[in-house]
Formats: sequence, C-alpha cells, structure tokens
Amino acid sequence: MPNPSYFRATLLAALTCFSAIGLSACGPMGPGKLRNDQLEYSRALGDTQKHEMLLNIVRLRYADPPTFLDTTQVIAGYSVSKSVSGGFYAYPATAVGNYLFGTGSMSLGESPTFTYQPVTGQQYAENVVRPISPTVIMPLSLGGLPIDTLLRLTAQSIDGLSNVRGLGAGPFGGGSVRFYLLLHDLRQLQVAGAMTIRITTDPVTSTDSKKNGGKSDSNGSGSGPGPERSYLVLTSTSESNLLAIQAEVRRLLHLDPTAEEAEIVYGPYPKHPGQIAILTRSMLAMLTQLAYEVEVPEGDIKAGRTPPTIGQVGIENRPEVVIHSGKEEPDDPYAAVSYHNAWFWISDRDFQSKLAFTMVQVLAALAATNHTAGAVVTIPAG
Repeated sequence: MPNPSYFRATLLAALTCFSAIGLSACGPMGPGKLRNDQLEYSRALGDTQKHEMLLNIVRLRYADPPTFLDTTQVIAGYSVSKSVSGGFYAYPATAVGNYLFGTGSMSLGESPTFTYQPVTGQQYAENVVRPISPTVIMPLSLGGLPIDTLLRLTAQSIDGLSNVRGLGAGPFGGGSVRFYLLLHDLRQLQVAGAMTIRITTDPVTSTDSKKNGGKSDSNGSGSGPGPERSYLVLTSTSESNLLAIQAEVRRLLHLDPTAEEAEIVYGPYPKHPGQIAILTRSMLAMLTQLAYEVEVPEGDIKAGRTPPTIGQVGIENRPEVVIHSGKEEPDDPYAAVSYHNAWFWISDRDFQSKLAFTMVQVLAALAATNHTAGAVVTIPAG
C-alpha cells in the first residue's frame, strides 16, 4: 500500500500548482499593457495620417476633393477568463496512476474601439480653407526647420515677391526669381546664426480695451495679454559675407539699410514701413501646389485625366516633396498609396522630401484650431 505521507505531499504540490495557475491571471493588466499599447497605437495613428495626407495630394492632382477624418478617440478594452479544477481519488477506489488530476485554462481578448469624426462645415473652413497666420508659421524655424523650405510651402508672396502659382501661371508655375533668392539668403543666415525669429505678446491696455468694446481681462482691470507678434531679426555679426547677405535681404524686403528687425504681418504688401508682409497659403492651397508637382503616368496625361506636371519650380530644379508613380507597389517606401490602378509614393531615401512632408503634417496639426462637434463614426474592432 502506498505511503500516506506520499499522498499528502503529492496532494499539497498539486494544490499549490492549481493555485499558481489561478493567481497568475489575477494581477492588474493595465501597467503591463500601457507602454506597448501607447507606442503601437501612436505608431499606427501616425502612419495612417501620413498615408491620408499623401492620398489627398494625389486626389487633388486628379481633381478629386480631399477628405479628412479625425481619429478623436481610441479605447483599448481587454477581457480575461480563467478556469482551474482539480481533485484526487482515494486508494484503492481507483488505479494507482490516477490518484490526482487537474486542469487549468486562461484566455485573453482585446476589443479596441475607434471613434472618427469627418472634418466638415466650419471646422473644414478653419482647418483647410483659411490661410495659416504667419505668426503660427514663422516660429517653426526656431526649432531648426529650414526657413526656405517652410516659406516655399506656406508663402504665396513676400512683400510682393511671388512664389510659384501652379498650373494657371504656365508650364513653369510662375514665381519671381527674387522670391527664391530671398529664401536662399534667409537660409544661409539661419544656418550661420545671423537671423532669428522673435515672438512677443504686447499687453492690452485699458485704452485698447475701450476700442474693443470694453472687454477686459479676468481681473476686470481692462488689461491683459494681447495677440502674438513675430519679428524677423538680423542678428549682429562681424563676418563680411554675412553682412553682405543681410544687406541684400534688407534690399529685397525694402527695409531700412540699418534695420535690425522688422515685424511680420499677413498680407500682400506691408501697411507701414519696417514691416514684412507675407501672404500665406491655406492647407488646401499648399496641398494643391504639391499636387501639381506629382509625377503621374504619361498615359493619364495623354488621356486628359490630369494636366502635365510642373517642371522647374522658380529657380529650383525639383519640388519640395518628390512623389513618384508606377504600376507596381514600391519596396519599403516612406509612404505609399494606391489610386486608380497606380501607386504613388515618397522614397525613404529622399530626406529632403521626407522633411518637407513632415512639415506639411505639422502645419496641418497647427491649422486644426477648430474642433466643433460633427458627425461621429464609432467602429468597434475585434
């Protein structure tokens, strides 16, 4: 007959094993899932926005209206189920090999829910159609973004010097040569640290408050922070070549030869001396301009589905974002979309195009200032 102490030891080991199976699923899931979920959902959302932007550029090239869909909410829900059972048979009611038995199981399920909101109505007008303020655009250069690329994307004109205007201006898109010379000079000054952007907020006085209908701040004092203003600052330098470039910038912008800074305002021409007027583009105008420069299949041009691609852009020999096309899906692109039996993509080896495209996405995020309630589509996935 088997030793009773053997039964007790074996039974204790089995019960310990069953308990471990049950307790292994009782700990909190949130901390373990947070890092992985946040990174993966952030990566997926970023890739989706990148492909949506590229698709809208291609759609505009073929005279299709762009569509934007905001992902307003992502909820990742989890469910856990577990079961544990066990027991033993007393000797000699059963065979020696069946003294103990046990089973255990656990399952984990994920059911994410995504909420989308189409950009329409007033929100569409604010985010897509309305020009972006120069005060919003110019501080981006403080973070190291190339100011020439930034202004090529966003400025239609600077003090009357015109940027490329698309297909309506002829096969080369028009544009003043001096506009691109100005951008080249500004970029050289930016790299050398001989130019910067200054942002200031002038306080609103009680006199200003009366002009605005008696509005006052939260203290009722009639004063408070006013609108932001941006200034182009030509910093001091002793290098002769940089001094010559600064002098040329002043000449192109019709500034005083000794001016050290000038206020940046919106418009085609400055209203007062010492100002720089920038007529900025809307997101729609920016994407439309990029669309005119997309490489498209020759057959689509011959069939009249889309006009020829703009060639030389001003004095530049390439567009800011080079978008290729072909019949086959490219290998490992930066971004690629399929449209009407053709593929359009940005090469992962084209850093200039990737940087400019990223700037477009940043500008789109900055332009999205209105978040009024609209139609909402909620899709449970799983």
